[in-house]
Amino acid sequence: MEKRESLTGKDARRTDVTSGAGVDMKPEAIVIPLSDVDRAKKFYARLGWRLDADFAFDNGFRVVQFTPPGSGGSVQFGTKITPAAPGSAQGLYLIVSDIDAARSDLVAHGVDVSEVFHAGTPGAQFQLDGRSGRVSGPAPGHASYSSFVTFHDPDGNGWLLQEVTTRLPGRVAGDTTFASVSELSQALKRAATAHGQHETQTGQADPNWQDWYAEYMVREQAGEKVPQ
Repeated sequence: MEKRESLTGKDARRTDVTSGAGVDMKPEAIVIPLSDVDRAKKFYARLGWRLDADFAFDNGFRVVQFTPPGSGGSVQFGTKITPAAPGSAQGLYLIVSDIDAARSDLVAHGVDVSEVFHAGTPGAQFQLDGRSGRVSGPAPGHASYSSFVTFHDPDGNGWLLQEVTTRLPGRVAGDTTFASVSELSQALKRAATAHGQHETQTGQADPNWQDWYAEYMVREQAGEKVPQ
């Protein structure tokens, strides 16, 4: 066993902090650069995002915060908040469990969005011209992480919706959680479809379908092999 030197007092505390062991670090908010705060506020409100704050100060500083539905993180913008050029934020990720439903929701809110597409060449979802390497329609079989939709705010900041239904192994830690009613509903629908196929294969009704659903949903979110 490796022998480690004992630390006490101030040095020990510094070691604990810098190691990050046992300390959760969760992205809380991202800052987006823009030229017209009130115009942006109207746009993000039109998306149906929750307005958390709009604070203005005598020195001209102003911060506005919105949170997308079901999100643990928020977006902030305002005046005297970032030196970045308006519209320079690109590839801002929004993860959704149903790319078609998410696109329909944006359209219903009057947003100009791209069609659903998947990348024919690696990285095509990030190409600003919106054409290079993109293939119309969702990825075959709606493969997780592979279907996209893009849209922009009035300043040109670019948002990227990505459909994620099954996380990669090790990506999810701790208990199974769902961020919204919609996300849980979509997971239940996928479990129901898979369970229907399971019953077809076995040729009989499954009286313990609740347990099957639970195992399927937990394994799917953890990126593990789902029951057949």
